[in-house]
Amino acid sequence: MAEQHTKPDFSMVMASAVHDMKNSLSMLLHSLEMINEELPDAMKKSGKVATLQYEAERVNNDLIQLLGVYRLENDKLSIHVDEHYVLDFLEEQAVRYEGLLQSRSIKFNIVCEDDLVGYFDRDMIAGIINNTLTNAARYTKDTIILKAYQEDNHTVFEIADNGSGYPESMCNAPGKIFKGIDFETGSTSLGLYFAYQVAHMHKQGDNVGTITLENGGDLNGGIFRIRLP
Repeated sequence: MAEQHTKPDFSMVMASAVHDMKNSLSMLLHSLEMINEELPDAMKKSGKVATLQYEAERVNNDLIQLLGVYRLENDKLSIHVDEHYVLDFLEEQAVRYEGLLQSRSIKFNIVCEDDLVGYFDRDMIAGIINNTLTNAARYTKDTIILKAYQEDNHTVFEIADNGSGYPESMCNAPGKIFKGIDFETGSTSLGLYFAYQVAHMHKQGDNVGTITLENGGDLNGGIFRIRLP
């Protein structure tokens, strides 16, 4: 009897490859952090290692989102909501970008009450904030504000910068549709699509999480906002 060959599930192969690449990038980022700590101050100020960290972080964020979307499409993505002190959570995310922001002379502030508590999936929301901070560092002129507060029984996270802001088309329906690649700018809507889906998975009664994009505010630039019930 002739041996039968079963074609592999290409999406599963891709997911496995993406997972391996993500693990390798995580090791690379950790190594870059250790190298940066051992560098003399003059080399740290040059920003070369910070740029490497930034680019690796961008790719790592994309891979995390690809895996998340794959799991979402295969009904394997779930959230684990716990109680978190929001200021501690934000400071943990911000420390990853210290070297990059300093090397680019970007002013960075966290605005959050010391005792603010939120209920959310730590890893999922960290991924969204990290991706948004990475983009803000790319497009801002020189200032980024990471803000969190309580409003109408929702925990709200905001990332604002003083760049040129979001295109109107993105502000109208952020993340609801994955539109693919814009070959003129090189950007994709994957990050917003993932953020929208993760926010929507945070539920309390009839309330679900949302994301919004707008322009203006104190910095007169782009504002990304995620509201979680």
